[in-house]
Amino acid sequence: MSDPITAAETNVAAEELRQFIERLEHLAAEKRDLAEQEKEVMAEAKGRGYDTKAIRKLIAIRKRDKDDLAEEEAILELYKSALGMS
Repeated sequence: MSDPITAAETNVAAEELRQFIERLEHLAAEKRDLAEQEKEVMAEAKGRGYDTKAIRKLIAIRKRDKDDLAEEEAILELYKSALGMS
């Protein structure tokens, strides 16, 4: 049988829990700020005539592994050729 939880242990656990929650709230606020900044940059790019859909696609491509991307593009070209699309 386990020992009963003391008041001191409860206070420590409550304080630790409060700290975790506050850190998570702070991170969530930072995420919102970053999302707003990203939105502003995209709006600026759009205002200068860039296609934001293409920009997002390029960002996604740059994140991917180069070998996986090359393989996917080769397969896509093969399929397009088979369908007379290239």
